[in-house]
Amino acid sequence: MSNKTSVISQDLLQEQLRFCGQINDYWKSRGVTPTAYVETYGCQQNEADSERIRGILSESGYAIVRQAENADVVVMNTCAIREHAEQRVFGNLGALTHTKRRHPGQKIFLCGCMAGQEQVVQRIKNSYPHVDGVFSTHHLWQFAEILYRVLTGKKRQFYTADEPGSIAEGLPQVRDNKLKAWVSIMYGCNNFCTYCIVPYVRGRERSRKWEDILEECRQVLSDGAKEITLLGQNVNSYGKDLDQGVDFADLLLKIAELPGDFLIRFMTSHPRDASQKLFDAMASSPKIAKQLHLPFQSGSSRVLKAMNRHYDREKYLEAVNYAKAVMPELVLTSDVIVGFPGETEEEFEQTLSLIEQVRYDSLFTFIFSPRPGTPAATMEDPTPKEEKNRRFDKLCALQNQISEEIHSSYIGKTFRCLIDGTDKDALTARTEGGRLVRLSGDPALIGTFQPVTITGSTTWSLTGNLAEKD
Repeated sequence: MSNKTSVISQDLLQEQLRFCGQINDYWKSRGVTPTAYVETYGCQQNEADSERIRGILSESGYAIVRQAENADVVVMNTCAIREHAEQRVFGNLGALTHTKRRHPGQKIFLCGCMAGQEQVVQRIKNSYPHVDGVFSTHHLWQFAEILYRVLTGKKRQFYTADEPGSIAEGLPQVRDNKLKAWVSIMYGCNNFCTYCIVPYVRGRERSRKWEDILEECRQVLSDGAKEITLLGQNVNSYGKDLDQGVDFADLLLKIAELPGDFLIRFMTSHPRDASQKLFDAMASSPKIAKQLHLPFQSGSSRVLKAMNRHYDREKYLEAVNYAKAVMPELVLTSDVIVGFPGETEEEFEQTLSLIEQVRYDSLFTFIFSPRPGTPAATMEDPTPKEEKNRRFDKLCALQNQISEEIHSSYIGKTFRCLIDGTDKDALTARTEGGRLVRLSGDPALIGTFQPVTITGSTTWSLTGNLAEKD
């Protein structure tokens, strides 16, 4: 893996835009408006990448559609975090043989984190001949070139070389949601947790310049966004690779100074770099949501060391306690892995006790999934699957009880919520803490902040009514 970061020059990006123009001409000469479908798996960073893929396709003359059937281009933007996600991709990729048989001119591409794994690339080459192109996250900025070569050369294209991690400013974007914007502030990861494939497929950490981030935020706000979510594998380490003197807390406050009525969220936050300065910045601005996703992964300090997480139970609790002290209304969520290799029953109970002590609003829970190429994949793992499943069920039952208790405490309280959509006959909204609320009301309210009084709750969501404004 290369450690060097490259900034893609504007000359190279202009060359990619010329490929977009040539693709446009290709279809115009045939009197056709082509269509494209982009399917996204995994995290919000992949969602942000798909917005750029759709932007390149749109710039090339494609109309974006909602299904693969009859689409001239299908792009599968993949996730490599868990084995289940990969198997799902391979299953869906295999099903595309039927759409291509019915529409022989269809071009199929696989990209994202799976495309950064050599064993996946070889499997595509050998077993999925209907796939026309594969490109890793490092080559996303070259997608127009890849597409053009497939269209005109009738050869499969594989852009998967171990290139330096790059930053490409100015790629076109098509956002699915004008109300809520994903804004990537950095790419890659330096942490090398022993269970995680991300540093190997997305490269080392590289931060965008704060001026470019600020300009993108200005643009999405002028386009009507009411919520901006800043993205990075570890947003807390933002700026460490730049000589700008701006860290993540500084960046948050700079964005919060932009005019307008909007909320800032961010993910993901690594506990090793979660500073008191960050929590003070969050507490100081009404535009920064009092919501924190702070993955703890295990309540056992020994397991955390084996995971290479660079913090222990005590340091994690110290950060959480400070955050809650300066933000009493904080909504806290986290990730946890059950059944890491060598985890004992006592260590699992330490995880349960941490959950009981912190009382998370919700958790994203996972049973350990070995990823080829990571150190944890070769660790001795004597715990049987049945035992891991038992622990997982016990943990979920505990968290569901806590979530239900926290949500029930919301009843009778009024929260400022962003009305963000509909679900059947109801409006949907989000509290500042990111809790889902369903309520009755006029769809014309979508895109506005409204006071909502909570009238009911479940483990996973709330119900409410519009309240009178002060």
